[in-house]
Amino acid sequence: EVQLQASGGGEAQTGGSLRLSCASSGFRFSDYSIGWFRQAPGKEREAISCTASSDRSTYYVDSVKGRFSVSTDNAKATVYLQMNNLEPEDTAIYYCGATNLIGCGHGMDYWGKGTQVTVSS
Repeated sequence: EVQLQASGGGEAQTGGSLRLSCASSGFRFSDYSIGWFRQAPGKEREAISCTASSDRSTYYVDSVKGRFSVSTDNAKATVYLQMNNLEPEDTAIYYCGATNLIGCGHGMDYWGKGTQVTVSS
């Protein structure tokens, strides 16, 4: 059974930090690109990062570049999203997804349940 589970959300103040985890099972983790996405209230889901299956390089959307960073633990089949210098605009439900394509721009094969991040000013 394929499972993706995002965790680590919570509340933070502006300028604070949180680390999210995306634990996976049921598929060959190293063959999949992993994306982080978020959906703020009243907005569409947006992609914020994509870690490529080929070399584990990561693309970041401009709004999080320099503040968020992704790391991968292949042995644990887990991807982490370190979020620093949080802003109220980062408040959203965060999701991780997996695709067996090199990039994340053509839809995800698997989705995890989201985790809520709330940043207060």
